[in-house]
Amino acid sequence: MTESLIRSAGGLALFLLGMLTMTDGLRGVAGRGLERTLERLTRSPTSGAATGAVLTALIQSSSATTVLAVGFVGSGLLDFANALGIVIGSNVGTTVTGWIVAAFGVQLELGAIAPVALLPGVLARLFARGRARDAGGALAGFALLFMGIDALRDGLAGFQGLVEPAHFPPDTWVGRAELVGIGAAITLVTQSSSAGVALAIVALSNGLVALPQAAALVVGMDVATTATAALATIGASLPARRTGLAHVIYNVLTGIGAFALLPAFAAAVARFAPDVAAQRPELALVAFHTFFNFAGVVAVLPVARPFARLVEAIVRDRPTPFTRRLDRRLLAEPAIAARALGPTLDELARKTFATLGELLDGRAGARERLDLVELAVGETQAYLAAIPVVPARAAGRPSLAQQRVMHALHALDRLDRLVARGHQTDRIDALRADPELAALRARASDLLRACAQDARRGGDALAKLASELEASEHAARERAVAATAAGAIPTETALERMDAHRWAERVAHHAWRIAHHLAALEGDTPLGAIPGDDRR
Repeated sequence: MTESLIRSAGGLALFLLGMLTMTDGLRGVAGRGLERTLERLTRSPTSGAATGAVLTALIQSSSATTVLAVGFVGSGLLDFANALGIVIGSNVGTTVTGWIVAAFGVQLELGAIAPVALLPGVLARLFARGRARDAGGALAGFALLFMGIDALRDGLAGFQGLVEPAHFPPDTWVGRAELVGIGAAITLVTQSSSAGVALAIVALSNGLVALPQAAALVVGMDVATTATAALATIGASLPARRTGLAHVIYNVLTGIGAFALLPAFAAAVARFAPDVAAQRPELALVAFHTFFNFAGVVAVLPVARPFARLVEAIVRDRPTPFTRRLDRRLLAEPAIAARALGPTLDELARKTFATLGELLDGRAGARERLDLVELAVGETQAYLAAIPVVPARAAGRPSLAQQRVMHALHALDRLDRLVARGHQTDRIDALRADPELAALRARASDLLRACAQDARRGGDALAKLASELEASEHAARERAVAATAAGAIPTETALERMDAHRWAERVAHHAWRIAHHLAALEGDTPLGAIPGDDRR
């Protein structure tokens, strides 16, 4: 019995390894065509469901399909309702694995000839390039999958006579519920519904469980696939959290419907397909798995958009701490909405200045804080874009609300550029590592951290630093070139110095403009462009 248990565990492990390897290979073969296919074919929840089903069947990974859908929602290429179609369609695509196992793995015993395909697949994975390398990985994974099924079938065969259907919960409502729980636990342990379904198919073919019992196990496995998706949404983006919740709700509802259908399924098979139930029960099992997933898609698609709105209402957009003042109810009054931008931009600017200073000082966690600022800049840009356009006054003179919007637009543009500069790690590293730039780094860092205390009042000091750096840029470039010519520093270091000097000048320049526009927003300076404000 111990040997059978070890062999069964090894077979399940081989199956999981084969699934992972095959999925990675198939995704590599498909390349960016996956993204283009999703974007091109998804025009409605219905087309999204069809695309999600076919794509998941081809790459054998509902997770990969779901991740692509989430990415498209986040980038604005798909609305959430259409992406929801992809997610529910992927459930149908995953049933293909069950058909492969039932039709080929159990009866044909392909595990015996799988090593013939394994060797060329591994060789291609090791030595080929490009898509040939990925195709080799897919072939090797396919071979491992059938070798795992073969080992799993032989291992479970050792339990015949020791484990029988009578040892499992009976075919009652309570017993079926217990089996659903067992199926869910198997998927939670293996982290793969495909592996769980394969285990149920092989156990059924070896007579360890009866068909109704195996069907209840599969229902539990199908519902438990959402556990991983639910955990992955913790701390994730808004589209990912909404997609994860929609996946959980949909699979739970589908599981409840499938659970209710279990007695009718057993009766239908016994009446209309007794030979299949007796000779090929695994085919009846995967047919049931496919049926209730397909039925779930058919039931949800007509209400996909209301369902999407419900999920959006449950998982609301949580603004970053910096944008808490930007209440969308204020958009009905453009002047008030524009006024709310002032304190928000001031806080954002101060946080941006402080974060850039921390980056220059090499403080831990500065990168994460920069990402939060970047997210807040995007939220503020969306709010600004939603403020209604107010007609200009007579003689074309802008209203106060228009002036505030214009200054906010300038400030946001500069903040966006500052955040982009903060992501230029090579130039920041050069400022921190090069002794020649130590004084410049220290001065820039000190000034940015000082301006973080009062962003509006730092304009004069920032303007002075930007002017001095601009005036000294040519001399700094000449010194770097001369040092390279003399063999004192390599060419790469000279280029890094020039880029770092230019980085500091642009950061000071953008920060100066931000300070000017923030002061204008508060009414401290008149509206108007500063000389050179069109510079990048």
